[in-house]
Amino acid sequence: MDERADVVELDMETEQALRVAAIDIAKASAMVCTRLPREGGSGRRVQRVWPVTATTNAIEELADHLVCQEVELVVMEATSTYWKPFFYLLEARGLTVWLVNARDVKNVPGRPKTDKLDAVWLAKLAERGMLRASFVPPKPIRQLRDLTRLRKTLTEDRTRYRQRVEKLLEDAQIKVSAVVSDLFGVSGRAFLDALVAGQRSPAVLAELARGSLRGKRGALIEALTGRFEEHHGFVIGLLLEDHDRLSAQIQVLTTRIEAAIAEIDPSPPPDQDHPDRMALLDRLDEIPGLGRTVAQTIIAEIGVDMGTFPTPGHLASWAKLTPRTVQSGAKHSHGPTGTGNRWLKGPLGEAAVGAARTKTFLGARYRRIAKHAPAKKAVVAVSRNILEIAWQLINDPDARFTDLGPDWHERHINQARRTRQHVRELEHLGYTVTLATAA
Repeated sequence: MDERADVVELDMETEQALRVAAIDIAKASAMVCTRLPREGGSGRRVQRVWPVTATTNAIEELADHLVCQEVELVVMEATSTYWKPFFYLLEARGLTVWLVNARDVKNVPGRPKTDKLDAVWLAKLAERGMLRASFVPPKPIRQLRDLTRLRKTLTEDRTRYRQRVEKLLEDAQIKVSAVVSDLFGVSGRAFLDALVAGQRSPAVLAELARGSLRGKRGALIEALTGRFEEHHGFVIGLLLEDHDRLSAQIQVLTTRIEAAIAEIDPSPPPDQDHPDRMALLDRLDEIPGLGRTVAQTIIAEIGVDMGTFPTPGHLASWAKLTPRTVQSGAKHSHGPTGTGNRWLKGPLGEAAVGAARTKTFLGARYRRIAKHAPAKKAVVAVSRNILEIAWQLINDPDARFTDLGPDWHERHINQARRTRQHVRELEHLGYTVTLATAA
């Protein structure tokens, strides 16, 4: 190890007897601090601080040293992606490693800030049990995350190419997107390929329509009449090549994601006693509005071991789908939910919007909240419900989704309370209300 290490004996008595190490990580280096009990059992702690480089050999040497020192816990602050080599290599060596949120390890105001002091402060917090470990999924789930997040990125890139194509068509006075709902569907793609190939006749192009679009021939001829030139065809041709390349890559990723989930799926296969058992992905797909792609994303982001999240509420809180309580004096209010995991919250929001259009319990819940609150609050509420349902399905391999029905609230409402509410509303409008039981 580095001979420049700073070794200090401290007389501070602590209730915790953990042999801890803390690492303050930068891009190319890190500062390590160990706090160990002094030999002899006097209650004193021995603190040692030294720098290490962020190379594989140096980290493995550090891991061997920490194992020899019988370190029980290693903590490190999440710093960009620089923490990953330290976390993975130390974990592979058998050490207990915690990644902690930078928000939880802020230094005391007024103290100088250096890498050495940050490492010492992190070690002191760890030895007193004042830190919480962040969720770092196991290696199979991390690899699945890489696939789903890359697919999401490529899908967004493909959407940008589609938008550029539509802008070029507008530049050429081609208004086909006003008639065709999906410009990259069967009919829309046939129009684009023909335009790139050199076809300019609106009547000939309109004949390429398929399905219900064939009944809109007149509107198509009008929309396909413009000033589409060779320049537009050249640029759109390049864009379509990249678009098709991205589509092929997305399909390859989807196939690989399906295979990866099948390998880590904890659901037991069907047998004679349970012939109706289904794979985890299929059971998640039964949730209204979810869809297979979002189900794959949920598995990739939260894993298949719900031991990390003791209850559905813990999972919803981790995903930042639970409003924060703000109380001051007699005033109680709800604060923002927080940023959370954008790779998870985005797809859940899309699923919630999709569920809002269905005649199900989730759809009725969305509409019920949206009547008296902003639509965004309804989206967050339904997103939380979807995530809690997913927790139940992942936690119990034999569980299946059962819809409560769109009339669940009506069947469980307090009739007396609802009557009083309507009477008060009518009296507020100036009416005198007399109630009589209907025959």
